[in-house]
Amino acid sequence: MKKSVSIIGGGPAALILAALLDCEKFKVTVYEKNKTLGRKFLVAGKGGFNLTHSEPIAELIARYTPPHFLKKALLDFDNDNFRDWIDTIGIPTYIGSSKRVYPERGIKPITVLNAILDVLEKQGVAIQYQHTWTGWTSNDDLVFNATTEIKSDYTIFALGGGSWKITGSDGTWLDLFEQQDIAIVPFQSSNCAYRVDWSEDFILEHEGSPLKNIAISCSNKRQKGEAVITRFGLEGNAIYALSPQIREELQSQQKAIVFLDMKPTLRSDDLLQKIKKSTFKKTSETLQKEIKLSPAQIGLLKKYLSKETYLNPALLAQNIKKMSIEITGSGLLNDAISTTGGIQLNAVDENFQLKDKKSNYCIGEMLDWDAPTGGYLLQACFSMGMHLARHLNSLP
Repeated sequence: MKKSVSIIGGGPAALILAALLDCEKFKVTVYEKNKTLGRKFLVAGKGGFNLTHSEPIAELIARYTPPHFLKKALLDFDNDNFRDWIDTIGIPTYIGSSKRVYPERGIKPITVLNAILDVLEKQGVAIQYQHTWTGWTSNDDLVFNATTEIKSDYTIFALGGGSWKITGSDGTWLDLFEQQDIAIVPFQSSNCAYRVDWSEDFILEHEGSPLKNIAISCSNKRQKGEAVITRFGLEGNAIYALSPQIREELQSQQKAIVFLDMKPTLRSDDLLQKIKKSTFKKTSETLQKEIKLSPAQIGLLKKYLSKETYLNPALLAQNIKKMSIEITGSGLLNDAISTTGGIQLNAVDENFQLKDKKSNYCIGEMLDWDAPTGGYLLQACFSMGMHLARHLNSLP
C-alpha cells in the first residue's frame, strides 16, 4: 500500500519535490492556500526570469549564508543538474552575459510552470486548492481551514518566507511552529532597498539615477554590479548581495557603512595619475570626460565631500575608490525580494526533517538561510526539493 505524502505550499521547492517523488511508492497531495500554484514563482519572473546561475559549484555554494547548510543538497543537484532536468521536461536554457541562466528566448514563466505541472499530472499528484494549513491536532494530524483534518505518513512544509504577501507568502505560519516549541527566527528583509538619508537637493537632482559598473563593499564582502539611487536610499544587485553584512551591522550598531568603488577596473594609482595629468581645468570636467563618471557619481562626490577634499587629487581619487555611505535601515519586509528567518537551521536534520517532530520536513525559504538574487534563491529551493525527494524515495 502506498504511503501518503502531504506537501503544504505550491512554490518551486514543493513542485520539484512532488515531481520527483516515486509515484509507485507514494500517494502525493499538494495543499495550496491560493486558487493557483506558483504565484511567487510567476511574480519573480516578471523582473527577468533567471532560473539559476552558471558559476562553478564551489563559488555558487559560497554565495549562501550559511554555506554549509545547503552544501550537500547543492552538490547532489547542482546548477548543471538542474539545467539537464528542466531540459528533459521541455524547457531549454541558455547562459546570459551575466552568467545567469534563463529559459530560451520566448519561453515565459507560465510556460515553465506549466511544464512542471504537466510532470505532476503524469505522476498522479493530487492538488487541493484553497487549503490553508492551520496547525496540528493533538495526534499530529494536519488541520486545514481550521476544521479539516488530514492524516499523513509524511508531511513536507514548503510555506515560503515573509515577503510579497499578495502571492500568499505571508509568514503567518511562524506562530504555529513556535506554539509547538519549534525554534524559530523572526523574519527580516533581504535583497531589499536600504535607507540612506540623502539630502533633499541631492535626491531632487539624482533620484532614479543608476550607478553602473561599480563595486560596493561592507565588512569583508565586496560585490560588483549596479545600484540605483532612490528617494529611500539604494537598491540593486550590488547592494542586495551584501544583505547579510548590512543586517549584521544594523543589528549591532543601528547603522551600517558601505563603501562605493566608482571605478573598480582602475587601480588607485592609475586613477590618481589620470586626474593629475588631465588637461581639463575644472575638476568636474576631469571626472566626466577623463574618468568617465556619471552625473550621479559626480553629484555624490560634490555633495558628500568637502571642497578641500574634492579639489585635492589624492583625496578625490581615494573617495572615488572608496566613498563611505551610511545605511540607516532596510526596506519593508513585504517589499523585500526575499527574507531570512523562519525555522532555525538547528531545528532540522541533514534531510530537513524536524528533529522534534518526526516525519515532518521543512524546505525552501521558510528555513533561515540567505542568498543574493541572480538565480541562487531558486537553485537552493530546487536543490532542497530534489535532495528530499531522493531521501524519501530511499526509505523502506
